[in-house]
Amino acid sequence: MKTGHYHLTGVAGVGMNAIAQALAAVGCQVTGSDRFCDQGHCLDVVGKLAKAGVRIIPQDGSGISAGTTGLVVSTAIEDDNPDIAAARRLGVPVLHRSAMLAQIVEGRECIAVAGTSGKSTVTGMIGFILEQLGADPFVVNGAPVLNWMSETSVGNVRIGRSKWCVLEVDESDRSLLNFHPAWALVTNVSADHFTLEESTGLFRQFAAQVTGGVLWGEAGGFEPQLDAGGSRFEFEGASFRVNVPGRHNAENARNAAAMCVRLGFKPAEVAKALADFRGIHRRLEVVGRAGGAVVVDDFAHNPAKIRAAWETLAPYHERVLAVWRPHGFRPLAVMMDELVATFREVCRPGDFLAVLPVFDAGGTANRSVRSEMLVEKLAAAGLPAAAVKDYAEAVEAVAARVKPGSAIVTMGARDPDLPRLARNILERVQGRG
Repeated sequence: MKTGHYHLTGVAGVGMNAIAQALAAVGCQVTGSDRFCDQGHCLDVVGKLAKAGVRIIPQDGSGISAGTTGLVVSTAIEDDNPDIAAARRLGVPVLHRSAMLAQIVEGRECIAVAGTSGKSTVTGMIGFILEQLGADPFVVNGAPVLNWMSETSVGNVRIGRSKWCVLEVDESDRSLLNFHPAWALVTNVSADHFTLEESTGLFRQFAAQVTGGVLWGEAGGFEPQLDAGGSRFEFEGASFRVNVPGRHNAENARNAAAMCVRLGFKPAEVAKALADFRGIHRRLEVVGRAGGAVVVDDFAHNPAKIRAAWETLAPYHERVLAVWRPHGFRPLAVMMDELVATFREVCRPGDFLAVLPVFDAGGTANRSVRSEMLVEKLAAAGLPAAAVKDYAEAVEAVAARVKPGSAIVTMGARDPDLPRLARNILERVQGRG
């Protein structure tokens, strides 16, 4: 790739901050802008980016000069953004973040993890296993690995010097098609950003671009032993212990192990390495405990992920009190019927669901679908659900229902404030005690 100065618009975003770290690690000068910072609402990740050598400047086009090598953007950045306008005026190439990542890892033996659900966890697991086995992989994940998080490290990028590279690739904007990896693992396929038929076609198109081998995740016939803290299962003659809860995480672990074994690593060594994996940020992450209840934060934003989170918590808690934020208008419209069916199946009489307004990332989305429409359908089905107007109301709605034995879970994607919501609920419940 061409080194030089790269500017990233929306640099605090999960996918974008990973690109910023990776560019800095390979010797580029990196600047970034983010509208949250311009609004005086800098996220925690910004300070860690600064420690990695990324300079944050206003999102007004001033980060672009005639000497800038490229402007990196995500699908969420509108065409009239000041940074894009400046790049076009100065003749600076505008690169999608996935195209930039493909350039960064060019020449490495890449393992790409795709799928509707579980890809961040599987990517983190594979990267962590390879690290523990001395393979020194370069890893770029869609979420931080708890083992790699620190006061100075975001945890979603691991800088490795070997041939191995492990990447999470995204189907939501079809950007996974920018990659032609040596190996790929498709965890599962379901409706989310697209219909099931569209998603299936997209993943098959991606699989056809893989130069080596493709593994397709399978859940059929797999019966792990589950407990509140994780699971156990046998695979390729080795005994595995997974210290992150839920059947879905047992499936994620088996998928990760299958890929590592396919790459030539011994099953027993893979199992030993995986036993030390602590999990992924915002994937059933325990934020704290208070008043006899546990507060958990999760990325669940589609029916499969919501079901997995709810069914993991329900067996060990008398009630599940959930707050969910739809991550986009089109996804809510596409998933509406399946969401209703999912909540009808997982919600018990003592459970409760608060639904926040749809997260609005701007742009030209059709905003005719609203969270209230989902709540109306759930209420008609007799489910304990309510629409809440903002975070403050969500906190009070949940806190008022907390009893010992409750599991409180905040769910959703894209909104960077969701982790703070979980902590606000924890503080509110602690205050009651």
